[in-house]
Amino acid sequence: MNKARNDFYEGCRSRAIMLALEEDRYTGDITTMATIEPGREGSAVIKAKEDGVIGGVDVALQVFAACDHALSVTLHCRDGQAVRRGELILEVTGMLSPLLLGERTALNFMQRMSGIATRTRSFVDKVSHTNAKILDTRKTVPGLRYFDKEAVRIGGGVNHRFGLFDMILIKDNHIDASGGIAPAIRRAQIYREKQQLDVKIEAEVRSLDELSRALVCVPDIILLDNFTLDLMKEAVDYAKTACASVQLEASGNIGMHNVQEVAETGVDFISIGELTHSVRALDLSMTIALA
Repeated sequence: MNKARNDFYEGCRSRAIMLALEEDRYTGDITTMATIEPGREGSAVIKAKEDGVIGGVDVALQVFAACDHALSVTLHCRDGQAVRRGELILEVTGMLSPLLLGERTALNFMQRMSGIATRTRSFVDKVSHTNAKILDTRKTVPGLRYFDKEAVRIGGGVNHRFGLFDMILIKDNHIDASGGIAPAIRRAQIYREKQQLDVKIEAEVRSLDELSRALVCVPDIILLDNFTLDLMKEAVDYAKTACASVQLEASGNIGMHNVQEVAETGVDFISIGELTHSVRALDLSMTIALA
């Protein structure tokens, strides 16, 4: 990842954290101001209330630092670590007012990211005996894509394109509007060369006929969209024989119930929308102790 792009992502991350804190605080935490003596110090611990894979620890550190740089955080668990119910994740010590200000924002990020990481790890484990990689999609919460995709990486998955700018992904609407799969791929290859873009070209196919025509153009990746298992296996066998350099991705109607069978067809990648579009948050809690 080049420096400009890395700086862009870090900016997205920082802005999202500050926005989350601002929307919660607005004119102030009136409950804390009404009930907690000014200057009161204490500590808080965040624990897991169920088994899972932890994600968002580094984000929580940034949240608490944004509330008060004087808050001290002791980590008992790192991103990507499996935890059991009741296990201690981190401890925060300092002034109670900023600590309480950051509580919900930190937990919101951590619970969602841990849920994504946990679900991703389950998929990764399911296909670990194959060469298939589990990919995410762009089906993320608007404004939170950085965190959703980071959580997928934490869980052992691989990020697909981040946005519209880092891969040429030719889908059904592009194909139909271009007059077919071959014209769409050729135009993309010409555009990439003229613009001197260091990106891959991926083309979606909906049938064996489209696959055959796509392989002639030799894109970097071909996406097998909504293929049945039998048809997918036939497509993989044909594609690997016709053009061994092309990688294959499977997508559509793939879940925990059939991901192993999909991986065993020989595809290189499996994209799973549910990793981020319908994740269940991992249950975490934060409790306070007075100094």
